[in-house]
Amino acid sequence: MRVAYFDCPAGAAGDMILGALVDAGADWAALRSGLATLPLGGYSLERREVLKGAFRATKVEVHVHDHEHAGGGGAHQHDAPHGHHHHPQRRLRDVAAIIEGSALSPAVKGSALRIFGRLAEAEGRAHGLPADEVHFHDVGAVDAIVDVTGACLGLEMLGAERVHCSALPVGGGWVNGPHGRIPVPAPGTAELLRGFPVVDNGIARELVTPTGAAILTTLAVSAGVLPAMTVRSVGYGAGTMELAVPNVVRLVLGDTAGDLAAPGEAAAGAPGGGPVRETIHQVEATIDDLQPQLYEPLLERLLEAGALDAYLVPVIMKRSRPGIVVTALCEPARTAEVTRVLFAESTTIGARWTPFQRDRLPRETRVLATRYGEVPFKVSRLDGRAVTATPEFEVVRRLARAAGVPVREVLDAARAEGRQLLDGPAGP
Repeated sequence: MRVAYFDCPAGAAGDMILGALVDAGADWAALRSGLATLPLGGYSLERREVLKGAFRATKVEVHVHDHEHAGGGGAHQHDAPHGHHHHPQRRLRDVAAIIEGSALSPAVKGSALRIFGRLAEAEGRAHGLPADEVHFHDVGAVDAIVDVTGACLGLEMLGAERVHCSALPVGGGWVNGPHGRIPVPAPGTAELLRGFPVVDNGIARELVTPTGAAILTTLAVSAGVLPAMTVRSVGYGAGTMELAVPNVVRLVLGDTAGDLAAPGEAAAGAPGGGPVRETIHQVEATIDDLQPQLYEPLLERLLEAGALDAYLVPVIMKRSRPGIVVTALCEPARTAEVTRVLFAESTTIGARWTPFQRDRLPRETRVLATRYGEVPFKVSRLDGRAVTATPEFEVVRRLARAAGVPVREVLDAARAEGRQLLDGPAGP
């Protein structure tokens, strides 16, 4: 499986990510041709090599030839004094129409739309507006649309199936933006970074722009250390500012031996093979004052928010008080939403999360006909052989009720039929 790891020692912005992709091998001519299908005019793309400290890096710039201002990663998009540049007041639907109007692949369009959707939600939470009423300022400009769409296209061109990222140094201080003088990180950026690891590198500048935050926090399936891989290429994308550290994003592109697949998917290149290794987050809260009847809806809401599993463990707390540890397991991208559910649906005032590596067996769904009706089975495989075939219990219970027979009877019948799935060849 091809994976991309973005190492961000000096933060991240859209053009820095795009420069790293080009430097790592994304074909420049093909990238420009793909972006040219966006129904946007009045801009040109430039690529050049620069030095950032001791690092040679690729600087990609969007030169806008009309009234829109080309921001730039690390410069960053809020650095221009308020009112000095004009940006069109695009909303999410306007940006979506531009992306949908291109000739890019459905996968690239889908990724770009997800990124802008999260941008709209983040800006809406920051300013108290519904996502579809948010007026994009900098992030609706031509350069931001090109940076986001170009990043998605560049990843597709490099064949990256999974994106990983380092913790992000957000910087500090103050910047001028469309809403006046604001602290770093900007409100929208801070919302995007919910559930994402950040660090302080002591630099009082805006190091992560809303565009950079949206791209990485939307696409990355994990954040932290470099995943195990065979390195194929390394690329450096340059920002604009001169900092005490090299102002670059480093992209490490490599192949894994079938690990780090997303939950529910078999490892690419090894269908039905050995266990799949992936990063998940364990989100927890310890509670001693929640009404017992409320735990059931709490677990339901956690699962609806994307938790892979959620469960309760009784504990004895300080002063010998009985309490409950609520635990939810989720993909890294779901951590913020799962944490929000904990705060909304329980009495906890704090939640903690920890990254874990786990191995799981590749699985598939097979449907078998029983004398009571069709039953889906979850089939798990080890080294290409089916080792478990588990019927979906909710379907079993529904069939038992329809037939007016005990659930145990339908479950026994389903299990008997499911034995034919064991030790068989991998499904299509």
